Amino acid sequence: MTRLNARTVEQANAARPVARPTGTGIVHFGPGAFHRAHQADFIDRLIAQDPRWGVALVSLRSGRTVVDMAAQDGLYTLAVRDAQPSNRIIGCHTHLLGPDDAAETLRLLSAPETALVTTTITEKGYCLAPDGTLDISHSDIARDLTGESAPASAIGWIVAGLAARRAAGLAAYVVMPCDNMANNGAKLRAALLTFAAARDTDLADWLDAELRVPATMVDSITPASDPDFLAALADEIGLEDRAAVQREAFAQWVVEDIGPIGPDLAAAGVEITCDVAGFERAKLRILNGAHSTLAYLGLLRGHASVAEAMRDAALADYVEAMIVEEIQPMLPPVPGLDLDAYRAAVLTRFRNPVIVHALAQIAYDGSQKLPYRLYDTILANRAADRLPRRALGAVAGWLAFVAMRTRAGEAIVDPLGETLAALGSRGDAETMITAFVADPRLCPPRLAQDKEAIDSIGRALAALHADPKNLPE
Repeated sequence: MTRLNARTVEQANAARPVARPTGTGIVHFGPGAFHRAHQADFIDRLIAQDPRWGVALVSLRSGRTVVDMAAQDGLYTLAVRDAQPSNRIIGCHTHLLGPDDAAETLRLLSAPETALVTTTITEKGYCLAPDGTLDISHSDIARDLTGESAPASAIGWIVAGLAARRAAGLAAYVVMPCDNMANNGAKLRAALLTFAAARDTDLADWLDAELRVPATMVDSITPASDPDFLAALADEIGLEDRAAVQREAFAQWVVEDIGPIGPDLAAAGVEITCDVAGFERAKLRILNGAHSTLAYLGLLRGHASVAEAMRDAALADYVEAMIVEEIQPMLPPVPGLDLDAYRAAVLTRFRNPVIVHALAQIAYDGSQKLPYRLYDTILANRAADRLPRRALGAVAGWLAFVAMRTRAGEAIVDPLGETLAALGSRGDAETMITAFVADPRLCPPRLAQDKEAIDSIGRALAALHADPKNLPE
């Protein structure tokens, strides 16, 4: 089949870009599906009004995505899968850079027209320690601090670009994290300053005065682009597209109001607010907490996707009760956000049968995700002298999932994969819980010291060991 590219795009049975960018004002680290399905969609609409804001896309690890996109002249299809499906070609990317394109990456970061640097690199990409500060001992950070080669980490690259701008007498660009990490703006800013201070105290002082890093919240369910999806899409649009992405119709991007940042994101539908934290908290605990719970308990019960897990009435009731009884009561009011309506919308989105969101994908990187998705809810309940049995049961579900995968000889996709595999290879629930509590990277100290809560996790884990289809009580 003919491949999608600039010469063939007019043949596509899909909406085409209204305009292609004439400049590059944004550098983005992380070419994964979420960026291409979410932020790129907003920017693509903005370019129709202001074509200066093209995006240079940088991959720090594998060059596969940028190679596929380069073969298509930066074009790819965004497939919206909902009650009213649609396909649209995205064309906002101007540069497609891989690990071997260090010189061009630094040139773009140093360019006067670059005003915004964004990231979707997942929680682990920020190289943070469990307490949320930069992990100076992280192998990528330690290597980047030597300055002996091109940076390996996004932190190293962002600071390298800022150092080059300072040397050239240019203003610092705005840095905007777009990953679901609590207090993402403050944490990234602190990490950048810590890295800069370890490298050059004068640079750190300049950044402390100049650097702006707004908090953000992003939301849209974005399943992986598996071969079945790509084949079906090719039939729909009449062209082969190896970089296509899919998502639900709902897409939300909330950005802290820090004044002008360059592109007018509000004109593209981005919500600018002074209370990102409230939106973020609700999203991380309600949507993401429920997602992780569905993933671990759903996989144990033999389900493969979110929609399939939601058709399991007992599991769906468990998740909804967790939100109503354990998550919402611990969330302070957020101006402009109706929590009951938000919960209902989230559960409706989960039931969307057109979106095949793999539970295994959601289950990745549990050690990085659970602190924000479940532990915050658990600790808030405990501070209020409440025992959130369902949220604690979800943690047990994670541990049971780790054990199930380990005993099946399957790798645990997690920065602490080896540690988790060792944990999962232990025999009984009591031994697993003892090792879990002893490792602060897996179990926060406040939870580890809470005997009642740990006993609840232990009972739930024992029940899951006895029968993985049990729902913890």
